[in-house]
Amino acid sequence: MDDRIRDHARTLVEWSARIEAGDDVVVEVGEGAHDLGVAVAEQLGQKGANLLATYRSPELQRAYLRAHDGDFVPDPDYELGLYERADSVLILKGSNNTAGSADVPGDRRQAHSKARQAIREARLDTDWVSTQHPTRAMAQQAGMAYAEYQEFVYDATLRDWEALAEEQAKLKDVLDDGETVRIRNEGTDLTLDIADRIAVNSAASVTYDSHNLPSGEVFTAPADTAGVVTFDVPMTIQGRRVRDVKLTFKDGVVVDYEAEQGADVIEEVLETDGGSRRLGELGIGMNRGVDRITDNILFDEKMGGTVHLALGRAYDACLPDGVAGNDSAVHEDLITTMGGGSLLEVDGETVQVDGRFAWE
Repeated sequence: MDDRIRDHARTLVEWSARIEAGDDVVVEVGEGAHDLGVAVAEQLGQKGANLLATYRSPELQRAYLRAHDGDFVPDPDYELGLYERADSVLILKGSNNTAGSADVPGDRRQAHSKARQAIREARLDTDWVSTQHPTRAMAQQAGMAYAEYQEFVYDATLRDWEALAEEQAKLKDVLDDGETVRIRNEGTDLTLDIADRIAVNSAASVTYDSHNLPSGEVFTAPADTAGVVTFDVPMTIQGRRVRDVKLTFKDGVVVDYEAEQGADVIEEVLETDGGSRRLGELGIGMNRGVDRITDNILFDEKMGGTVHLALGRAYDACLPDGVAGNDSAVHEDLITTMGGGSLLEVDGETVQVDGRFAWE
């Protein structure tokens, strides 16, 4: 086995999830992530944790959803109980076909998502972490040779996370003290209200309320949004291609949208429920180990010199006690590149110019 896979598993178990002896751990193994699953199992055995492994496959999910009549049982007890009793959930992504569920009808997908709301909440209440094992399908989607893609994944994942956490703390402090964020870029002039919200220093560890490996971002949950934003980074949402999305916000709600490609996908997301037209997240990428767009949100949203906004659910970690954030069955990220001529301002003070922070 490639030593980098063992290093990945060790980072996941020790730094990211902070697994301890006796922890009950659910490991969801993607269809192409077998080797990482084996390495994680080895690490969990050494820790003396309890392992239950499950299998994730877009093709399996496709077969189920296309065959179903769409009348899903809400939050079945057997699955809900699994996550309610788990201490940690480790999600090992690794697709053999990035469009494996692309032809699932949108209404079927929405119905299934809505029926699993409590299951999602229970999983999010654990010390969950999601990570990516490099596969040939992901390399192909990124337009890279397989060996090249492996190097990219491990450069982004096997970082000095403590050092990055210290750097990101500078931006967290600015956002925690701020009330208004303004993003100005080509096709974008957007103002977001972040008063009394909490910024998360997402340094790839549950200790920082961070649940992705790799990570490398600081994010918060806007209370209100006004203006227009253009997302120039192409991406795949629900197995379908989306490109050059433009959203217009008024009083916190999307009132108009367009897309060069995938407008039907955006419409489907927006029509999911009452919270899917509002933003649940403002995230600012700070991982310079992610040096190119790969059509994988786990990496792309962390790229230094980008900003991403998520339609739908807000994370509780960004909310003061007793404050309810935006609630939705979806959380779909869209990314804009902060290139030449871009400005990121907090309370009128410039924090970033042309994708570079003042302290850089």
